[in-house]
Amino acid sequence: MASTEEDFPRGGKTKQTTESKAEPVRRHTEVDNLFETHTAEESKKRKGQKGDALKKAKRQRTSKEEALKLNTTTSVDILQLKSLKVGTLLLGCVKEVADLEVTINLPSGLLGYLNISNISDSYTKILSDHLDSASSEEIFSLASLFSPGMLVRCVVARLDTAKGGSVSIQLSINPKEVNKGLSTGSLKAGLILSGCVESIEDHGYLVDLGIKGTKAFLPKQAAKDKTNSPKELKVGQYVTSLLEEVKNDERVVRLSISPTAVAQAVADTAHGWTLTNLLPGLLVKAQIKKVTLHGLILEFLSSFTGLVDFMHLEPEQASTFNEGDNVKACVLYVEPSTRLVGLSLRSHLLQPGGDVDLVATERIGEVAHGCKMTALHHLSGAMLELPDQTVVFVHRNHMKEPMEAFNLNRVMAKPEHTCRIMDFSPMEQVHLVSLRQSIIDAPFFRRYHDIQPGQIVQGMVTSLQNHGMMVKVTDYIRGLVPRTHLSDIILKNPEKQYAVGMIIKCRVLSVDPQAKKLTLTRKRALIDSSLPPFLTYEDARRGRVSHGFIVCVKDFGCIVCFYGKVKGLVPPNELSTEPVVVPENVFYVGQVVKAKVLNCDVEKEKLLLSFKAVAGGDTERPPKPKFEFEVGKKVEVKVVSKFLTGLEVSILPEETPALLPMMHLSDHVSNCLLLWEGLQEGDIISNILCLSKKKQIITLTKKPTLKSFLEEGGVVAKEFSDITVGVQLIGWVNNIMPYGVFVEFPYGLVGLAPKAAMSDKFVGDTAAHFQLGHTVVAKVTNLDEEKHRFLVSLKVSEVPSPERDGQARLIRGLQERKAVMEMMASRGDSDLLKQLSAVTIGQRMKMSVDEVREDGSVTFKSDELSAATVLATKDHAPGKLATGQECMLVILHVDLVTSEVYVSLMAKLTGKRKAVEAGSTHTATVHHADRDFAVISLGDTAQLTVIQTTNHLNETFRFDAEKLTAGKTLAITVTKSSCEELEGLPLVSWELAPPISKRLISNSKRSKGMYRYGNVVKGKVKTVKPTCVLVTLEDGSTGCVHVSEIQEVVCVGTFPTSFLKIGREVTARVIGGREGNSHRFLPFSHPNFTYSMPELSLLPRNLKEDADVKPDKTKEKLKRYQVGDDVICFVSKYFPNRKCLEVTTGPSVTGTVEQLAMTSDLKGAKHPEKLFKLGQAVSAKVVTVSSSKPSRLSLSLNGVHKLEKGHVIMGLVQKLDPVLGLLVKLPFSAMGTVAMEDLADKYKPKPLERYSKDQLVRCCIVGEAKSNWQLSLRSSRTNPEKASVVQDPEIVSLEDLSEGQIIRGYVRTVNAQGVFVSLSRSIQGRAQFQKATKYFVASHQDYAKKVPQATLLTTKILSIDKESGLVDLSLLQEDTGKPDVLPESLGLHLRLTGEAKEKRDATKKRERTESESKQGTAEHVSTKKTRKGKGEDSGVEVYFREEEEENKCEPAEVEKPVPVQPARLQVTGGFSWDAALSALKPASAALGGEDSSDGEDGEVNTKPQKKSHHVQEVEKREAEKALTKLETELMDPGLRPQTAASFERLLLGSPDSSLLWLQFMAFHLQATQIEQARAVAERALKTISFREEQEKLNVWVALLNLENLYGTEESLQKVFERAVQYCEPMPVYQQLADIYAKCQKTKEAEGLYKTMVKRFRQEKAVWLSYGTFLLQQGQSDAASALLQRAIKSLPNKDNVDLIAKFAQLEFRYGDVERGKAMLDRILTSYPKRTDLWSVFIDLMVKHGSQKEVRAVFDRVIHLSVAVKRIKFFFKRYLEYEKKSGTPESIQAVKDKALEYVESKGTEAAR
Repeated sequence: MASTEEDFPRGGKTKQTTESKAEPVRRHTEVDNLFETHTAEESKKRKGQKGDALKKAKRQRTSKEEALKLNTTTSVDILQLKSLKVGTLLLGCVKEVADLEVTINLPSGLLGYLNISNISDSYTKILSDHLDSASSEEIFSLASLFSPGMLVRCVVARLDTAKGGSVSIQLSINPKEVNKGLSTGSLKAGLILSGCVESIEDHGYLVDLGIKGTKAFLPKQAAKDKTNSPKELKVGQYVTSLLEEVKNDERVVRLSISPTAVAQAVADTAHGWTLTNLLPGLLVKAQIKKVTLHGLILEFLSSFTGLVDFMHLEPEQASTFNEGDNVKACVLYVEPSTRLVGLSLRSHLLQPGGDVDLVATERIGEVAHGCKMTALHHLSGAMLELPDQTVVFVHRNHMKEPMEAFNLNRVMAKPEHTCRIMDFSPMEQVHLVSLRQSIIDAPFFRRYHDIQPGQIVQGMVTSLQNHGMMVKVTDYIRGLVPRTHLSDIILKNPEKQYAVGMIIKCRVLSVDPQAKKLTLTRKRALIDSSLPPFLTYEDARRGRVSHGFIVCVKDFGCIVCFYGKVKGLVPPNELSTEPVVVPENVFYVGQVVKAKVLNCDVEKEKLLLSFKAVAGGDTERPPKPKFEFEVGKKVEVKVVSKFLTGLEVSILPEETPALLPMMHLSDHVSNCLLLWEGLQEGDIISNILCLSKKKQIITLTKKPTLKSFLEEGGVVAKEFSDITVGVQLIGWVNNIMPYGVFVEFPYGLVGLAPKAAMSDKFVGDTAAHFQLGHTVVAKVTNLDEEKHRFLVSLKVSEVPSPERDGQARLIRGLQERKAVMEMMASRGDSDLLKQLSAVTIGQRMKMSVDEVREDGSVTFKSDELSAATVLATKDHAPGKLATGQECMLVILHVDLVTSEVYVSLMAKLTGKRKAVEAGSTHTATVHHADRDFAVISLGDTAQLTVIQTTNHLNETFRFDAEKLTAGKTLAITVTKSSCEELEGLPLVSWELAPPISKRLISNSKRSKGMYRYGNVVKGKVKTVKPTCVLVTLEDGSTGCVHVSEIQEVVCVGTFPTSFLKIGREVTARVIGGREGNSHRFLPFSHPNFTYSMPELSLLPRNLKEDADVKPDKTKEKLKRYQVGDDVICFVSKYFPNRKCLEVTTGPSVTGTVEQLAMTSDLKGAKHPEKLFKLGQAVSAKVVTVSSSKPSRLSLSLNGVHKLEKGHVIMGLVQKLDPVLGLLVKLPFSAMGTVAMEDLADKYKPKPLERYSKDQLVRCCIVGEAKSNWQLSLRSSRTNPEKASVVQDPEIVSLEDLSEGQIIRGYVRTVNAQGVFVSLSRSIQGRAQFQKATKYFVASHQDYAKKVPQATLLTTKILSIDKESGLVDLSLLQEDTGKPDVLPESLGLHLRLTGEAKEKRDATKKRERTESESKQGTAEHVSTKKTRKGKGEDSGVEVYFREEEEENKCEPAEVEKPVPVQPARLQVTGGFSWDAALSALKPASAALGGEDSSDGEDGEVNTKPQKKSHHVQEVEKREAEKALTKLETELMDPGLRPQTAASFERLLLGSPDSSLLWLQFMAFHLQATQIEQARAVAERALKTISFREEQEKLNVWVALLNLENLYGTEESLQKVFERAVQYCEPMPVYQQLADIYAKCQKTKEAEGLYKTMVKRFRQEKAVWLSYGTFLLQQGQSDAASALLQRAIKSLPNKDNVDLIAKFAQLEFRYGDVERGKAMLDRILTSYPKRTDLWSVFIDLMVKHGSQKEVRAVFDRVIHLSVAVKRIKFFFKRYLEYEKKSGTPESIQAVKDKALEYVESKGTEAAR
């Protein structure tokens, strides 16, 4: 029964699966299978397994009889572990879900393990991507994919053997493995398959079935749970699903996981199941073939055999089965090699995809006595009945001890048995027990629940790891002894004490049964403790004492842990009877302690403990310490211990413990570390002050500044109430935060210095300015009384340092360093420290060169400093030095921490020393600097000394450049020539800033009055610049002379500064000053005046003694200028970006000149930087005076300060308009327009081609209209001095025109009244259509297409009406001498004139009268409506409309007019056929019908005629096509590269134009700015006038389109509801329906149409639209039903036309034969509807055969209608035969026509 694919597998290499590549995260090394066997027989079998398999395979290939034995069985047995093979398919039940694997119950009590990598390929890929951090896809844990009790189909992937011989069953649910036997060809509807969710899509899930080439889709509606509600699935989730539908040759299948549908599905023979692809979990209908003591043998799926063991029979029905009975069974397992199938009849398994109940685990581990054996199955095991009548199963292996042989008689001989419940098998719904005595006697069986915290257990060491030791308590329970719990003390080498296999005794600390985690301890103090253990918080009653262990040591105390999760806090004051300053020094993690309960809150699980109270047995407070604490008290201390951040000391003589933080050892941060290094345990330190006391811990300080402040009785605030704003306090930086630093003061007060108050400089990073412990002077600035907070300032400018404070700190800092050195040297026998302490700064020594390094530095060796590193940096080792060379060195610095001595070889330092005197000043050079101190040399005296790097406690540096570094120079003053504290070095004071140059005028008090206003000074010209001259004055300072202050009389075009040469002596007067940074002029009278350069004047009038020079402010100077004044100014700068010129008229007055006001010359305006040079004097006119900031003038250089008629100026083209001409920007923010006729003296066909946006033009102002100026670009206007030929004269008024004059102009517009031609900017003429062309044009749109706007035409003036201002023109060839505006190639018919026209009019009138008298009522109504332009089309019109549509598709077939030839066929009676049948009106004439003649008759009466219905239809269609085309273009993102600003400008001019708004929306959509496009649409709807209904509708349609494409269904519905509210509802409904139809949203479109035909049932267009939609969708029957509904809903008069329209739609979209039948029925009932006959003929020509077309023509020429109409049809007939027929058929038509004419006789002739 095996499939073809299995019997004949394809060749090639098998693709390696994902799970074989991915190494499992955790491998289950040992098995929990209950019934494993460890016999020698089994191992022998395994060894020979491979050979046996080969022999077996050989036998199967050679013997057919053996093959037939597959799937046959005579005995029934349960599923045994030994019978399991890789590939066995099983039905399992999820037992437990861990992080990385799932435990699954298998039949017969077996256990399997599903690894996380064996779920599905898609889930494994997500895991690997997540590990690579390449994917952000959400990962679902196994717990969210699987739930206990869930039934799954699985396959044995691997059988792992552990060290002990136990076997672990590794499973897989990967659909590729489970459904391996299925292929695409075997998929049929109704199959139940398992799969895993591969991905989540919008409307459902893709499910991986493991079948190549097949995609399975599960819709969200079909994903339901037991309660029939939607079920959310996740990637990797296992599903059992029903195949509902198979599509596309099994490539696509649709699934359902509805529990009811899945449960009802039964496997059938029609599904094509074979033994190769049979799956577990299938429901089958089977027949009992044999009943045995151990179960049943069934036959199912016609010929397959399966067995049901005794555990899978319902207990109450086990004895009722008979051979031949039909039963319903579930496939349990399929063995791949023997094809053995196991089945189950248990009711809980007959619902695949459901869950199985898991019985609670309370009974597991229970020992039962007095159990009776109810049934014995020698191959499998036995059934027992417990005393409570529970039936349980014992496996054959558990009826004996592991190493014993099975003795059946011994078992049966016992009347009662004692057993232990080991597990519950959910597949059989039975408990599993063991009769083994070793299991019954075991203290703990296999459950972590059986172990309680505090218990003593015994186990075996299995492994030693870094984090602890693994201990095996039982075969099923393992625990961890953490590293800290291996012993009472921390073991460095645990392997010396413990070995694998050692049996040890432990105590349980905690157990987590769910996670199977057990924590043990080996601490002897805990194991042997006789105190009651704290297992819960209830046990920790107040006053009780117990042993615990420390898990955390912090400043706030110790956290002690007991058993389970019980833990408590011991606060610092309860740690010991003596104060504990640093808990870390006394206690350690893992330490076993005895603690007493002070307080316990069971609800909050909070426990307060005490170590101190254990010894005394109570919680009394310790007696008050003898030491009397007082802030500022001087004490002597002894160092007890050192820790990382300070010293633990005891105050003598009381030996009270205290803390001396490292940062309180010195004012200098660098000295703190040195002092900490130098001090050792036992050292006595004096002169220490008490600082604060918190929680019994006393803090001390040794900061000299702080000590002197407290001792001298400085202002000390003891509490918050003592603090006042403005008080100065000494403190230290306690904490540094991004927003500022916290400063702590004595008595524990803390203030905040915000970022802005930290320094006078800008503070970016607070940590870069101060360090923790930095001593600072702070000034209180703000107080918050409520919250007891205050702010301080650390700015140097606000907290001045007392005099000589810096020198005192320097001496103290150096003394501290010296003390450390001496202390370290005196301690021990270290040669290095003794050598370093003997060296002083400035000492000279002879040494030899040891090594010259690559970086240029040199090391030396010397006997005196043999142990230290002597180093000279590159700068201090000049010249080339050789190894071994002896040199004289000078010591610069000794570093005790690194043991380095810095030296110098510089000659100026090693030369002869010169004495220095107190008070002398020198230029010092820095040679070495660290954080707090720097070594400097005093000029050329060869003397060294030490200074501090800061002069103030609070001084900080923002940049490295500000800090003192080697090579910097300083100005120093010697205070003391030799200072004892500095070991004889000079004591100096210095300034941070470099020496100030004498040239610069400082803003100090003494230099502020150096130059006063009006002073006369002398100097020499130093520098000549275009706009100013710099002069060096007598005292060395520099003054500045503005270009306007050099000459009294300035000639335009000259450069005044060029007259002054460098070195020339000048006399000047001070008239102001310049700021050094911006060089802007400021008069002395400015209130905040600070200047560094005097402003001078060289003007003779200002140098006179009696000169009245008054200081003026800039505003006062500006008041002197009036608009229109002529001024001399000087060019100072040109700005190319802004295209403007900056000029200056005086020292403090600047002006700007815009580009258009610079010149009226076109060449110069393009490159103004070439026209104007810097410093050049130019003449200007004042345009505006701005007194607001910035104060400046607006000037013009073209001689014009305001625009007037006749001015020739420059302009900038802003916009090109084919109707208006040019929009031009003018100077002074004005705008102007240039009409097309004013662009040139000679008109050109395309006048705007020469111009572009932002082009400069020279224009003349010719008038003013509204807000814009009227301009002219004619050369005769812009250059009147040049004689130019004027071919097209300028027309100013009607007086310039005369009748008969030939004149050219541009087409302004074409409408129904004629062609309007613009003759000048203010005069238009009109040419009526009969005077515009010799051809007949049906519609003005057709004319407008051939003659667009701005077309240049030559016209002749026919008449001038001066009163009304109308000018009639002619464009005809006979009048203008120019060819006709419409080309002959268009094939238009000539317009009738003269006698021909009169004759035609008379005939028309007569025919109209006759037809009215003869025509029936229906035709009369139709004709009347036709004449009014509101009714239906006539036959001729319909024909020609169809012909127009054909002509659009086939433009080559347009007929050309043929000249009239003599008649070639004449009959008596006067009816004649022309060669071209020209007597009939051409198509263009027929379109108009009566309207054409009326229009021509109406030449005298100028009233506009009403358009015919057909013309209106054509116009409407054209407009719709144009709008459709426009919308298509707007949605194309590549066509409109405009900016939002340009759209805003256009919309200001045309706010009601929907075209512009739609373009603006398209612009935003192009940039994917959906919200902006919506906003534009909303603006458009608010802006467009309410009268412009069509424009508003266009915007609504665009918004609907936008929401359909980019929005949601809800947003589209909201817009639609608003549109219906604000517009005519029917067009909105129609537009939305069209949108849905175009987007293939047929469901939504159909729903909308159904609403429309209910709401607008009286509208014929709605029914037609719905019918078109249905036929386009191929729903002809639905369209027919809709027609019947429409006939009932519409008035009777519309029925004929409606049916005709539906028939046309059938021809176009539906069934042609049905369309023929519909039209035929109508024409049978209404034979005189010639318009319908015409439609029928057209449709038959397109869709019918020649025979059918001729039959229709033969019917229509025999109608009883007007001769005129029959004549029309004869013409159609003849044209058809000429096109498609033969000469004989053509002659036949002519004969029929002749016959018809003769029959009509005189009536037809007349």
